Order: sequence, then structure tokens, then C-alpha cells
Amino acid sequence: MKLPKLLLFLLALSIFSCAKKEEQTTFKFGVWTTADAKKSDADYTKEFKKYKDGGIDEVLINTGTDPKLLTRIAPLAAKEGLKVHAWIMAMNRPGDSIALQHPDWYQVSKEGKSCFDNRPYVDYYQWLCPTRKESREHVLHLVEELAKVEGIESVHLDYIRFPDIFLPISLLPKYNLVQDVELPQFDFCYCDECVKAFEKIHHKNPKTSHNTSIDMEWKNFRLNAIQAVVNDAYKIVHKHNKKLTAAVFPYPEMADHMVRQRWDKWDIDEVYPMIYHSFYDEEIDWVGYATKQGVADLQGKQTKVNTGIYIPGLKSDKELKEAILLAKDNGAVGVSFFDGGALSESNLKTIKETKASLNN
Repeated sequence: MKLPKLLLFLLALSIFSCAKKEEQTTFKFGVWTTADAKKSDADYTKEFKKYKDGGIDEVLINTGTDPKLLTRIAPLAAKEGLKVHAWIMAMNRPGDSIALQHPDWYQVSKEGKSCFDNRPYVDYYQWLCPTRKESREHVLHLVEELAKVEGIESVHLDYIRFPDIFLPISLLPKYNLVQDVELPQFDFCYCDECVKAFEKIHHKNPKTSHNTSIDMEWKNFRLNAIQAVVNDAYKIVHKHNKKLTAAVFPYPEMADHMVRQRWDKWDIDEVYPMIYHSFYDEEIDWVGYATKQGVADLQGKQTKVNTGIYIPGLKSDKELKEAILLAKDNGAVGVSFFDGGALSESNLKTIKETKASLNN
């Protein structure tokens, strides 16, 4: 029996509308993971299958900024039904063999000490200057090499900021620190290029400022330096038909205060704020609060929010489920877990069950 044309049209319209609704409302689950070139393809396949079977949709893979390794393992993840993001440590470049040949590329503290050989907090804090032409072009070149890899969804920027002027509160005892004010040994970047560029715009030297912590022009100069790198990266990855995403601090005002990062002003497709509540001595409901704050700050922009959840900071699978639901209820389009190695079988079972409940 032939269906009337009008009925066929309405049926097609209904199917299309359902598909569009699914596209708009599907809540995604991701995981950050670090690659190892020595790991076999079979072991990678096993890892990726475990994630997929546990409800994970995407993997954000740190290959040490190695496009060859990414080219090798991205198809293995895709074969298991996972989307792949190329995770790169951007301004913080520990062990970067090219950058280490150029000591002048590194950020300098207010004390006049360079990250090249005087590293704040930890030895892997080797921060490149976002203002100096050669160092920023080096970072953008690395971004482009990853963007060229076929089959990835995005280049995923991490450490796209300055060193922490303020650490998360729960980490302070580890370093025997009190940070009630901005301390000069953790305040960057006072290199010659930054000072020269700032003087050209504002006709004053930040090194002689009475109080740099309340000098808004100096603060904005550094916020804008990071923003400029991000916006250039956005153009580069879109040229290669990829998206730009980033792991960022919990919400824009907090990121601004702690690490000179104002991500609500960036040209970027999606952000993954690391809402690691235990770092800040907060309760689980803070996941919802910080997610909502970031979503509100992005109002009117196309940028989407994926809430980052720190698995070791959760007390139970009940809290894991609660964190996922808090993220979703407060406007996130997905969640991402740090990290793959921390996900237990019980965690994956909870993720899978929670995902199934969202689709019912």
C-alpha cells in the first residue's frame, strides 16, 4: 500500500527532527589518557575497547606532541568507536628538545629568574613566553602538526596559561606555602620581550610598578597574550577542518585570578574546565556551581562546556554519578574524566549505567 505524499513528508520531517534533537541533546563522556610509544597496538585496542564498553565516547590523548604516534593510535581508537582529541601541553613545554636550545624563549619571574633553569613549584614547569615571536610560533607549529593528523576531532590545548600565581588551596601544604598575596617568585612573565611590548602600549615598565597585583593593564596584557595564541591556534586548526578545544581552570573569573586565563573571551569550540573540587577543599555540589558559572559566562557564544571530573577526588561511585548529573543539570554538554588510568571497573560500570539512564 502506498502512503500519501503528505504522510511521507510528515514522517520524514519527524525522523529529521528526532535526529536533530538527538544531535543537540546527546551528553558525551570523555577521558584524558597519556600514550606510550612502547605500548602495542593490541594493548591500545584493549584499552580503547574497555573505555567504549564503559560508556566512554571520546579520548583526549597526550602523545607528547608526537604526530607520528597520534597517527598510529588514532585509528585504533576510532575502530573501537571513540572520537580522538590531540591533547598538547601548550605554553608549559617540559623536556621540549627544540625549546631547550633557546633559553630566551622561557618565561621570567618578577624576581628575574627564568623557567629555563629556575622552575616554580615543580621541575616540569618549563613555561614558554606567549609574547616572544619565536616561542609562540614554535607552539603554533606544534599545534598545526597535530591538526594535520587525519581522523582527529580537535587539537586539545592544556597548560594554555601562565604558571599558577595562586595554587589550589589543598595543594599549598604540599609546598609549605601561604599565598595570601601575589608572590614575586610565582609571578610571570617579566622577560625583555614582554616588558618591551607592554611599554610600547602603556608607556610604563611593570618592573617599576608600585603594585603589579592591582595594575589592570599589566594583568590584561598577559590575559591578552594567551588569548592571542589561542585565537591563532583556532585559525590554524580550522584551516585543517578540525576543532579547537582546551582544558582550562574551573570558571573564567577563577582562571583569571589564579593563572591569567580568561577563557570565556577566546575563539574556541569547546572547553573542558577541570572542576576538581577536592583541589579546592569543596564539596561535590561545587561541580554544579562551577559548571553553571562557566556556562553563564559563555552565554551568547557558541563555545560549549565539558566538565572535567577528577576521579581520585571522588569518595564513591555514588559521588561519581552525582558529579555527572550536576554537570549535565548545570548546562555542560559532556563530562571528561581524569584520567584513564584512574578509572576502575566499578567506575566504568557507574558511567555506563548513568549514561543509559540519561537516554531513557
